[in-house]
Amino acid sequence: HVQLVESGGGSVQAGGSLRLSCAASGYSFSGYSMGWFRQAPGKEREGVAAIDGDGNTTYADSVKGRFTISQDNTKNSLFLEMNTLNVEDTAMYYCAAVWGLTAIQALGAMETEGGLNYWGQGTQVTVS
Repeated sequence: HVQLVESGGGSVQAGGSLRLSCAASGYSFSGYSMGWFRQAPGKEREGVAAIDGDGNTTYADSVKGRFTISQDNTKNSLFLEMNTLNVEDTAMYYCAAVWGLTAIQALGAMETEGGLNYWGQGTQVTVS
């Protein structure tokens, strides 16, 4: 049974930082690209960051230079370090896995509901 469980969300003041984690179980990261997408009420779903099996990373322009994605393959864990948060970053954040894509392709897939193999229930980030 595949599960992706996000944690680390919360409320923070503008300019602050948060670190999101995603624990995957029931499958191996091998062959999958991983990433984060977010969705705020009334807004389009947005791919935030992705990382592929070779460790290549890519980011949405809106978070470039502020967010860092990383993974620990030995522990099947994915992370998103978020710095200099602003109110536009307020959203539910989801981690997701997609088979066989590059990081750039995976970031695009994050914005398509049918483009992912697995995703979690999300963790709320609120910036005020």
